[in-house]
Amino acid sequence: MDSGNACDDCPVAAGDEAETVGGIRGAAVFDGRRFVPAYVPIEGGRFLDPRPVDEGEPETAGPDAGGLSTDATLEVPDGFVIPGLVDIHFHGCMDRDFSDGDLAGLHEIAAFEASQGVTAICPASMTLPTDVLDQAMRAAARFVPAQGESSLVGINMEGPYISPDKVGAQNPAYVRPASLEEFAGLQEASGGLIRLIDLAPEIPGNLDFVREVAAGAAAGAFAGKQLGVRVSIAHTATDYDCAARAFELGARHMTHLYNAMPKLQHRAPGPIAAGAERDDVSAELIADGVHVHPSMVRLAFNMFGAERICLISDSLRACGLGDGTYELGGQLFTVAGPRATIENGSLAGSVSTLMQCMRTAVTKMGIPLELAVRAASANPARAIGVDALHGSIAAGHVADAVVLNRDLTVRHVVVRGRLVR
Repeated sequence: MDSGNACDDCPVAAGDEAETVGGIRGAAVFDGRRFVPAYVPIEGGRFLDPRPVDEGEPETAGPDAGGLSTDATLEVPDGFVIPGLVDIHFHGCMDRDFSDGDLAGLHEIAAFEASQGVTAICPASMTLPTDVLDQAMRAAARFVPAQGESSLVGINMEGPYISPDKVGAQNPAYVRPASLEEFAGLQEASGGLIRLIDLAPEIPGNLDFVREVAAGAAAGAFAGKQLGVRVSIAHTATDYDCAARAFELGARHMTHLYNAMPKLQHRAPGPIAAGAERDDVSAELIADGVHVHPSMVRLAFNMFGAERICLISDSLRACGLGDGTYELGGQLFTVAGPRATIENGSLAGSVSTLMQCMRTAVTKMGIPLELAVRAASANPARAIGVDALHGSIAAGHVADAVVLNRDLTVRHVVVRGRLVR
């Protein structure tokens, strides 16, 4: 499976002085299941086979607090080494939004996300006119990450094929039924980067769209290559039966679980139950401490299992800034502390990074660190089909890693084998 714009030999920006890392030696390196002492060699921006520490490179004197030693090994005597995180649903940060369709803005987004330990990004579009979406897709197709910027590994097309009764902060003026012709055109404009297409299955014609996209993705029918496009149930008023039918037809994902969908209820189980009872459906979860109660976060991990929950940020252009009024999809939203709301009081998204959400899941919601790391790295990478290159510290994967302090704050970030923080 190709990795979108995460190319095999991503260019280094002129004048970049980020240090090349030849390996990472840590007392607690995440191996996909648990933390173990390990030495992980890096060559050509890729991880080689991790080794037990006593089989690694010869010990060299390194900084007491951890850092690059004389053999260009990143020494981590304490703290945790985890894969670079993979955010498959966020809109922007630092007053930039993916749907702006601005290439310079994409570079600013990618630089900020990398600095926060989110090294592979799949930004989300909004419910907008076709020409606006087309511009955003074309900007993404032109994006090539500079050194120190996250790889753009996909696009999450959130809307416009949603329910007018569950728009949330989406603009209801542009809601419309799913169109295979429109989607195929946008996929072509993006260069095949659309990995997730979100919709409400109960809208007339949308189940036919699910069937066609699932079949077309499997046959490589969009943009002329195998894409692994996943249909996601989103912004929906669907009942259990309709959701179950969508999954039978090929839908394989659920957008920000609990939010903008019917509640889980014992006599009317709705889409959450339909997704939870299938082993092949993944689900997004916003663990920012605002969107979902900690108990329901724990319940989601129990219902879907540790392999299928994908932590996301759903962050807006206000992320990284502060209180104020900002724009989202042609509407205004207001940020006050951790909450972002539109005029009617509906939540508009989050102002947290994925790293902050992962930390909140562990420190305030009782999710074990190992499960939270998987939910923010390997699981989302697998959900959009880029797990052969991203989301794990494993041989052949892009050498993206984050060093966390014991309190789970970010100490260092390695992007494609270079220390950028």
